[in-house]
Amino acid sequence: MRKPKFDAPIADEAPVSDHLTPYDEIHVIHYVILLDAEREHVPWDDVAREALLIDPAKERDRARRAYETHLARARWMANSGWRQLLQTSDAQSNS
Repeated sequence: MRKPKFDAPIADEAPVSDHLTPYDEIHVIHYVILLDAEREHVPWDDVAREALLIDPAKERDRARRAYETHLARARWMANSGWRQLLQTSDAQSNS
């Protein structure tokens, strides 16, 4: 598993796949932040600015698209992707 990095570059759109991707591994911390922010009802533009490091005042469409797709990916990770993440971690620790 790749080490998560808060300062990793954010893509305009999160991956869409039924499988864990290298992007997911690096951005898992962003997914957790997005889910926490959603639970706390933090406005999307604040989350885009602070967590995704995209300024919605300057790039509103990009910020919104990144927020929505990364939140959708975060939900996928919370519902099923985490199993693949654990399997990846287990396989590496048994090597």
